[in-house]
Amino acid sequence: MQRYVYHMVPREMVGHELMPLNRLGALFPHLYERYSKKYFDHPERPKLFMKEIPHLNCLWNDVVHFLPIHPSHLYKALTELGIETRESLMFYQIPIQKLAVNRNAMYLYSKEHYKGPAGAIAAEDIKLLSLPDYRELEQLPSATVDYFQTEKEKGKNFGLFAYIPHLFSLGNVNVDEAEIITWNHFNPS
Repeated sequence: MQRYVYHMVPREMVGHELMPLNRLGALFPHLYERYSKKYFDHPERPKLFMKEIPHLNCLWNDVVHFLPIHPSHLYKALTELGIETRESLMFYQIPIQKLAVNRNAMYLYSKEHYKGPAGAIAAEDIKLLSLPDYRELEQLPSATVDYFQTEKEKGKNFGLFAYIPHLFSLGNVNVDEAEIITWNHFNPS
């Protein structure tokens, strides 16, 4: 059975590879400027630029971030809570083998260890990953759904990926043959 990781399709991209933000900045400063803006929507988020990833020995922006769960699970949870979303949010559905040449790790993003954007990543929340051991998540963590509900009640904008484990990949990832899917449609293939 084919296993996938998911990454939101960038609005603007050069070539056929997703690359870490720091590498993007060295090669395409205009794209770096565009994609780094999201880190300035909260006073703590700029500190992510200097956040170290244990076991990979690199920074937060030295890796490409992937979801290990079909994005339709996010869409479903948000809409069931009555949270307005964009219907046509697009994601690359990338076969896990595309990450084979990179060093990869799972970031568990556990609520127990998370210290906010400025806090260090707990070493126990990073697990080096052998790709044959990779499995997609079949449901959102309950902490994610609770977070959505709480933030909705506050009436604030909030992050879509809170407490969802991430797959960190140290290196570029070719998406030339990756399927583009929308998060409001689930087709288990």
